Amino acid sequence: MKIGGRQTPSTGSMPRLGHDLIARPQLASNTREKTPEVKRSDSRRRRIMLTVLCFAAAFSIVTGRLMTLGLFAGGDVRHVAAAEVREPVQRRDIVDRNGEVMATDIITASLYADARKVLDPRETARQIFSVLPDLELTMLEERLASGRAFVWLKRDVTPREQQAVHNLGQPGLGFRREQKRVYPNGNTASHVLGSVDVDNRGTAGMEYYIDNSDDLADGALELSIDLRVQHAVRTELAAAMEEFSAKAAIGVVMDVTTGEVVASVSLPDFDPNDPMGSPTRSRFNAATLGVYEMGSTFKAFSVAAALDSGRINLSTSYDAREPIRVSRFTISDYHAQKRYLSVPELFMHSSNIGTAKMVLDLGREEHRGFLGRLGLLTRAEIELPEAGRPLLPDRWTDVSAMTISYGHGLSVSPLNVVAANATLVNGGLSVRPTFLRRRGLREDAAGERVMSQTTSDAMRALLRLVVEQGTGRNADVMGYPVMGKTGTAEKAVNGGYAKRALLTSFLSAFPANDPRYSMLVVFDEPQATPETYGYATAGWNAAPVTSRVVRRIAPILGLRPVDTWDAPIQAASLLVSE
Repeated sequence: MKIGGRQTPSTGSMPRLGHDLIARPQLASNTREKTPEVKRSDSRRRRIMLTVLCFAAAFSIVTGRLMTLGLFAGGDVRHVAAAEVREPVQRRDIVDRNGEVMATDIITASLYADARKVLDPRETARQIFSVLPDLELTMLEERLASGRAFVWLKRDVTPREQQAVHNLGQPGLGFRREQKRVYPNGNTASHVLGSVDVDNRGTAGMEYYIDNSDDLADGALELSIDLRVQHAVRTELAAAMEEFSAKAAIGVVMDVTTGEVVASVSLPDFDPNDPMGSPTRSRFNAATLGVYEMGSTFKAFSVAAALDSGRINLSTSYDAREPIRVSRFTISDYHAQKRYLSVPELFMHSSNIGTAKMVLDLGREEHRGFLGRLGLLTRAEIELPEAGRPLLPDRWTDVSAMTISYGHGLSVSPLNVVAANATLVNGGLSVRPTFLRRRGLREDAAGERVMSQTTSDAMRALLRLVVEQGTGRNADVMGYPVMGKTGTAEKAVNGGYAKRALLTSFLSAFPANDPRYSMLVVFDEPQATPETYGYATAGWNAAPVTSRVVRRIAPILGLRPVDTWDAPIQAASLLVSE
């Protein structure tokens, strides 16, 4: 191109100089464009590089976290050991109905080790063993050599033991503050209270109830138990167990109106401060969890069912001259009278023959329905997890009804029996047993009507008759008239009954003039003594022990003695042959 007669090069043939050349370089016109294959290859490279960078970043984060834990774990062991150690809980106090402490927490210390910091596991174990000889040396060596950040060595060390370990001066050892459950009364109410595990969590009894109920109230948990009554019942039963060489003993006392269990004893028992130090059998709550064929005490419920039906009355009599043979069974009387017996007489003499015939007249279904309304066919709804479920016959036949009428063929818990007895004597209102203190008026606890007031009055008269003239004479207490029924049952063994293995019981209520408390005393395989003239039946062991217990606890319960008392239905005694 010519400008003013001079040839000027075109822009297409000569690159531009200066800033533009640096800032925006231009490629030669003959540069080739990238092919699709090249573009795809570049994209793959970018994706691979991005993945590698992500992995590298993640690895760096994890490595940094591990280094942090490794450097600073010694400052707070709890984070390292969170999977191994549960935080112990602080529990509510448990008190009796009078505010006396039955269970409480105290601060204690437990020994642990950071095994990574232990210089010589064997030597350290030897030194710890020298001041804590109750530990196992092998266990100490294994745990100290484990290399773990947290291992327990001993829970609940004493202040003296803690100081002794401190004096060793060994690195890697430390103490953790914990809550320890303490039961100041020892064995006295162990089955009611239950126990806790090493982390202070309830495993049985009311301790289990605290952790698993919806009761979130603050303050101490008030029980219905009266420690004074509980102690008296336990000491009398323990003495009687030794006297009669019995395998076990049970005692339950209940308020007949509120259903509050004032005392519940199951022997043998255990120390809840060291529950695992006792045999397994000692930790079994026979009063609420065990179920047994209760023998003739059941006649009280059968007679009540018959009288409440209206078809049978106190003047009705039954032929008890000969045993009853049904299929392969023979029903006979231990105290055979071999004559016709009125209802008061068959009850007073504890006639199996008369009671069985009476229930046949009543009808098996009506008899079963009455027992159900008394709560004898279902598990007691109590706070304790240890509540036994009754063992019922597979088929409720006439034979079943006859044997159940006098306490064979149906197994129930002692607590169920005590509650049913409360209904018999409180005017006929159902009772729900409870181990918690009921606040408010006694009338608030009244349940549904199970029988008429008239039937309840009749049963009070009959129960008193047994003590005045029948098998329960040894149960009476001057000033505190006792009413009740004896029961002697052969224990069921291997599908049959062992004649020399007896379960004896006395079901009672007192005072008879104004029933306030229902009580049951049971002995497992008591033996005859010279003082019992060779007898091992309930009238010779359970009845006199009942008398001893009532004599001790009646004043504690605030009951005033009475000089005389007339039965609510005098006709009961008039219908007894001389």
